Amino acid sequence: MAPAPTTPEFSRTVRLDQIGLATQSLDIAADETERLALARRFGLRSIDSLEAHYALDADRGGWIARGTLRARVVQACVATGQDVPESVDAPFAIRFLRDAEPAAEEVELSEDDCDVMTIEDDRIDMGEAIAQTLVLNLTPYPRAPDADEYLRKMGVRTEEEAGPLGALRDLLGKSAKG
Repeated sequence: MAPAPTTPEFSRTVRLDQIGLATQSLDIAADETERLALARRFGLRSIDSLEAHYALDADRGGWIARGTLRARVVQACVATGQDVPESVDAPFAIRFLRDAEPAAEEVELSEDDCDVMTIEDDRIDMGEAIAQTLVLNLTPYPRAPDADEYLRKMGVRTEEEAGPLGALRDLLGKSAKG
């Protein structure tokens, strides 16, 4: 997950002593100022909405938040720079532990595995957890619908044209002309 700033732009803290034994169902949403700051931090054109509905439960020496993240964002197309709107509607499960250590080596996670975040000062920051979950659910290389056409006009070849068969076609085409 992306490193959190010293003071998160979207902070919704829950004190551990306020979490009861029964499941708590909560809703949070980022306001316009928070969305603007998060968009700057994550290099997005805009975040038009960001909200989450979740339940928070005690779980194996920590706490777990399960819920759904919903957002509307605009990213820049990696080829053209045009705006690429995206809607996110993603389930999540985040485990909060007092001493969560990052894995020393890369580990493959199953569907039952959760993202893990560290509890700091006996508080869980669900806003920051949701902000990081948003980034993990975005399209990593957004492309505008006309990106391929734009790239062709700029002289960029497709993989098929630039690969070994494309080079062979170019050679055959040159020898036929000669």
